[in-house]
Parts: sequence; structure tokens; C-alpha cells
Amino acid sequence: MVATQPVNHDENAAPTLATRYVVVALAGRRLALPLIDVERGVRMVDITCLANAPPTVRGIINVAGRIVPVIDIRRHFGLADREVSASDHLLITRASTQGTTQGPARTLALWVDAIEGVMEATPQRMPAMLPGDEMHYAAGAIKLADGLVLVHDLDALLSFDDACALELLLAETTGKQGDSQ
Repeated sequence: MVATQPVNHDENAAPTLATRYVVVALAGRRLALPLIDVERGVRMVDITCLANAPPTVRGIINVAGRIVPVIDIRRHFGLADREVSASDHLLITRASTQGTTQGPARTLALWVDAIEGVMEATPQRMPAMLPGDEMHYAAGAIKLADGLVLVHDLDALLSFDDACALELLLAETTGKQGDSQ
């Protein structure tokens, strides 16, 4: 479980959703996502494959009647593909579908190894020292006693082209335009 001690946090300021992060494990590393962008975490369920999906889309799942794309974030980091395990988790999130914060929101399920917990912290700006793809998705870092946790930008997970292809594919699959709730 993640330490719950505030890191670089103003003791006089009340915690907000903007200062809380969900920490997840992925292939031996820890990543953080703003709690405000997270709907919930769930244990892995069966994923329905989607023909002609963008490479980062593993398939789709049904979440309370909504069709939700499952994003394989391992591919963003150039990590080896692996089979889904029953011990894996899905983090149900809201992200822009246009690769920018101006695009409409889309519910996405991020496939992770584990959900470690929620922590309160103030991320630091990232120095430009991370390798290519990893830096592109990092919005900052949280310094902990046992290392750094990278804070990731959900809106950068889908490129504009992938977001458009996904919206068209979901519209064909469901017979309507995508989830823009």
C-alpha cells in the first residue's frame, strides 16, 4: 500500500481531489493518476476484442451498461505484451478523446497490474531527462522515500488519430456516437 503521508504538501491547505492521486503498479513501476480523473478501480473482467482497433486499445468491456475501451498502457511505454491475468485490475477513468484537454471526455479503462491506493501529494515538475515516450505521458513526479512515482497525463494516452479511429469504431459497434457523458 502507498504511504499516506503528504509529500511536499502545505499543512494548512485542505486536501482536494486535485492533490490526491491513485497509484497503480505496471510492470515493476509505479504510476499516479489524478483522483479527480478516476471513476473507480475494478478487478479484471473478460475483454471483448475489437477488430481494427488502434494498437493501444486491447478491446472493450461493459461498465454499468456503458461500452468502455480498455487501454493497454504497456504499449505506450514500449513494454512487452503479456496475457491478461485474473489478478490484474482496470482503472475506470475519464480522459479527453482528442489527445488534448479541449476534446470531449471519454470513459476509458486502463489495464494495470495492481491498484496500490490513494495518496495525497504535490507533484514536482519533471526534468527533461526521461526517455522519449515515457516523458510524453508524464505530467510530473511525486517524490517518496522509496523513489519517484510518475504522474501521468490521461489526455495524452490516445493520439488524435487513435481517438478518432476509436470513436468511429465504437459508433459502428454500438450503432451510436461514443460515450461523451
